[in-house]
Amino acid sequence: MSQVQAYSRLAGVYDEIVVEPCYERWATYLHELWESDPTPVRTVLDVGCGTGLLAFELVALGRSVVGVDASGSMLARARQRLGPDAVLLEQTLPELRVDGDFDAIVSSFDVLNYLGPEQLKATITTAAAHLRAGGWFIFDLHTDAMMDFTAANAIVSGEAEGQHFTIRSVVDPAARTCDTWIDIRRLSDGDSFAEHHRQFFHTDAEVEAALSGAGLSLVTVTDDYTREAISDSTLRSTWVARFPEARHG
Repeated sequence: MSQVQAYSRLAGVYDEIVVEPCYERWATYLHELWESDPTPVRTVLDVGCGTGLLAFELVALGRSVVGVDASGSMLARARQRLGPDAVLLEQTLPELRVDGDFDAIVSSFDVLNYLGPEQLKATITTAAAHLRAGGWFIFDLHTDAMMDFTAANAIVSGEAEGQHFTIRSVVDPAARTCDTWIDIRRLSDGDSFAEHHRQFFHTDAEVEAALSGAGLSLVTVTDDYTREAISDSTLRSTWVARFPEARHG
């Protein structure tokens, strides 16, 4: 099963079971970061926008957001949230067929963790091609601490919004991968389904090389959409890169 197919049924319960209540905080972090730019950040490309949770918060803060996601089911929920006029495109990374340059590109909540090293490199290169001079590229990635945490918590289960879920993870430290099986059963009638996902733990060296190769300059790496420095306990790192003020070609 491909990653796109895996999200077809999960989209229906994604917001209730999978998502952390974090998007307002993340959007505030981005808003405050962009306020430091003398060139206003008005247009944002949300790569892997999912059900539109971050896009919704950014629009509320005055940004114009275009969303891209590989799952039509996720985009359908995003359209319900963002309205009929929202620009939402069904595309699979590293493909990004969008018009014009953006002031900022964001990719949040583990989207880039689903890409292998070569796909990550190609996606960063493609993203850079759609940034204006001085534009921002901000994304999050798992850390080695997250790899250790996931391995130590291989099975997580619970109930939310009338659904019972079990999340089983198998981490391969040598390959730097995590295979996760998500089993969901609706309590009212017993309807159930299972999905398989694979994520990657990218090394800092891989990411830095990909950014440099795409002509992007790394600004900072911080702890989970804050200004705090990463530590040995950081589970999600936030990468901030920018395109040079003098655009290429």
